[in-house]
Amino acid sequence: MISSKAQPCAAEVIRSTRGTSACAKRDQAWVLAAAVLGSTMAFVDESVVNVALPTIEADLGTTLAAMQWVINAYTLCMSALLLIGGAAADRFGRRLLFLIGIVTFTLASIACGFAPDIAALIGARAIQGVGAALLIPCSLAIIGAAFNEQERGAAIGIWSGASALAAGAGPLLGGWLVDHLSWRAIFLINPLIAIPTLWIAVRRLPESGDPTAHASLDWRGAVLAFGGLGGLVYGLIAASRLGWQDMTVVGSLTAGALLLLGLVLQERRSRAPMLPLRLFGSRSFSGVNLLTLFLYGALGGAFFLLPFLLIQAHGFSATAAGAVYLPFTLILAVLSRWSGGLVDRFGARRPLIIGPLIAAVGFALLAVVSGEQAYWVYLGPMIVLGFGMAITVAPLTTTVINSVKERETGVASGINNVVAAVASLLVIAVLGTLVADSLVATAQVVMSTAAALALVSAAAAAFTIRI
Repeated sequence: MISSKAQPCAAEVIRSTRGTSACAKRDQAWVLAAAVLGSTMAFVDESVVNVALPTIEADLGTTLAAMQWVINAYTLCMSALLLIGGAAADRFGRRLLFLIGIVTFTLASIACGFAPDIAALIGARAIQGVGAALLIPCSLAIIGAAFNEQERGAAIGIWSGASALAAGAGPLLGGWLVDHLSWRAIFLINPLIAIPTLWIAVRRLPESGDPTAHASLDWRGAVLAFGGLGGLVYGLIAASRLGWQDMTVVGSLTAGALLLLGLVLQERRSRAPMLPLRLFGSRSFSGVNLLTLFLYGALGGAFFLLPFLLIQAHGFSATAAGAVYLPFTLILAVLSRWSGGLVDRFGARRPLIIGPLIAAVGFALLAVVSGEQAYWVYLGPMIVLGFGMAITVAPLTTTVINSVKERETGVASGINNVVAAVASLLVIAVLGTLVADSLVATAQVVMSTAAALALVSAAAAAFTIRI
């Protein structure tokens, strides 16, 4: 997953942060540096791993299903715990949870780098996801706490630019490391980033929290979310090997569905729900999250399979495969701010229809060129795809924040970020059932399915969003 698209409402999380810290002007640059470095750890890790998957599969002698778990173990833990991680930071202190997140993520990265087999790697990736669930929301919140409302715009700009740079460089850096060193090196770069981050956080980062935060945390909700999503993911991945009628598959899917139903019941009666269901009473909020589910699911599934196609089917080096992502990330980074002007001129609804439609064209073009071996033929589809996503991002964020009350924009943005992660989680889990006779044929099926999901997301916008 390319991290520039993994947190669609990240900037709004910063803007909506409540509670300030005793941050001196001279320390604000240090705070921003710590937040950028912390986010970079997670973003680079997310963007480099996909490029390394084919090499990991070959080196450890494992299967596509195991590679699905390498990605999904991380995404499952992160998405299930992201909301409660942010709430815990507001309650117990953002600096404290930021430090815990960095240490957890770093130790897990070292474990990934030295993993002796696939089981150890998947376990370490799960722990990385737990660390990311603390690291990501705290990185955003400490910026919001350290800068006042007039200064946050500039701070967000610096953070966004650094995040885009990390996202763009990640696949290329990961490919180079895989080609010239080892796939293990992609995980061992995280401790190098962690050292200055920890130094800054310990010496310069003031503690902050939300004085209005609820005294209790929704641990039951987090456990139900983890169990429910885990059951669904296990069943969907196992279905490709065992078949849909196998009792293990049926049992896992049923248990996952029941646990998610339990999550809904828990959130309805919780005094401090991590997922306030009342927000979904807004038609536009429900609609924009439905759009996010389909569109980001399409993106996650397509970008998971693309390195396998390029490296295993067409003989690309990992560096060349990573370079294929550059047009997408650069266009997304450059044009996302421009798309905000589309909202001012046309409102959010029209761009949220047009953007996914253009993205669908990009996915369809990837399906068409999947049998080609020339590097340049993939650049056009990635440019189109990046353009479609760039049109979508700012209107998506605008719709999220305008669909709820001002005091609820932070949690609404967090929910949308989780939906984006869950979308990728579920689509990657089901990819095994789409395997065809060859890798090229499989890519054509997956890219065509991604195009269909993008079309559904456009339809969701057309029928639900009125902003």
